[in-house]
Amino acid sequence: MRRRYLALRVLGEHFVSKRDVVDAVWSAVLQLFGEYGASQASLTFIEYNSDRSWGIVRCSHRALEMVRASVASVTEINGKPVAIDVLGVSGTLKALRKKVLLKRQETTT
Repeated sequence: MRRRYLALRVLGEHFVSKRDVVDAVWSAVLQLFGEYGASQASLTFIEYNSDRSWGIVRCSHRALEMVRASVASVTEINGKPVAIDVLGVSGTLKALRKKVLLKRQETTT
């Protein structure tokens, strides 16, 4: 199975734990696409840094747009407003990390 990796950034004014982000994204996928759609997504959280509020998610390449739509639909976690941005998408973790690192360097200079 071909996979895609998405780098996510959680924007909000409060601390958000990995468990909260995982629950919010899974809930959004289930709400928008149901259990069958969620099973097709093969969604897995690879890593999450709660201090920097960013993480990496793996999904099926066929479900990429479904996962992106679900992530974009998350507007609150634990009753507090948040937004989740997709920083980049790639077929490998190495390329994704490189892409995200380059974007960070471009925005800081």
